[in-house]
Amino acid sequence: MSDIITDPVQEEIVAEFAMFDDWLDKYDYLIELGNALGAIDPAHRTDNYAINGCQSRVWVDARLDDGGRVWFSADSDAIITKGIISLLIRVFNGRTPREILDTELYFVDRTGLGDNLSPTRANGLVAMLKQMRMYAMAFDGSAAAREKNGVSGQDGGAEKSDA
Repeated sequence: MSDIITDPVQEEIVAEFAMFDDWLDKYDYLIELGNALGAIDPAHRTDNYAINGCQSRVWVDARLDDGGRVWFSADSDAIITKGIISLLIRVFNGRTPREILDTELYFVDRTGLGDNLSPTRANGLVAMLKQMRMYAMAFDGSAAAREKNGVSGQDGGAEKSDA
């Protein structure tokens, strides 16, 4: 028995991928997901929002709303990578920074995605995940600081850390 707590969003993703027997069909589905991803603000398609470690160009932005929930937007110049980031956004959007940091991403293994990505795409997935968690860590720290100082809300995005 696994210690992983099931996540309804990840369970949906696993079920969706299970509908396809062939990995070519699963890649087509990733392409569809990428095409359905909302556009990122053109102001965030800059090097400040680019993810290092991806073979293709990937830009990610995040904002913390007044309710303490994180909302991501992203884009990529590669269609499969765009589908992968859309899955990560689907899992993480609307969660608190702490929930993002505590979420175990089991859908990658349970869908077979981890076994069927090229090494460069797998490295890109790790880099995208790392950047999204970096945003969550920054927001988690800023939320704690706001609570300590009696301030609420966060009205904008955050640029990536170069650390």
